[in-house]
Amino acid sequence: MDKVTCIAYLLYTSSKNQDIRDKAIQLLNGDMSIHDLKRDHSVHKLLVIAESMLRKNKLDKKQVQVFVEEFMVVEV
Repeated sequence: MDKVTCIAYLLYTSSKNQDIRDKAIQLLNGDMSIHDLKRDHSVHKLLVIAESMLRKNKLDKKQVQVFVEEFMVVEV
């Protein structure tokens, strides 16, 4: 899994706030970048935590895959 996908998953699962979950899905689909999220004060703290967890490799790859299958938009 790439960094952006993992961070999107961590953001989505770490918050019950629908706005943050929507931003995580936008990040997953490429509608928003990590740089954009770093400038958003409502997400910045969670983003720092997500990046820290990613560095510590505290992810269940199967759960990340389920997240991607559920929320990634594929255009044909």
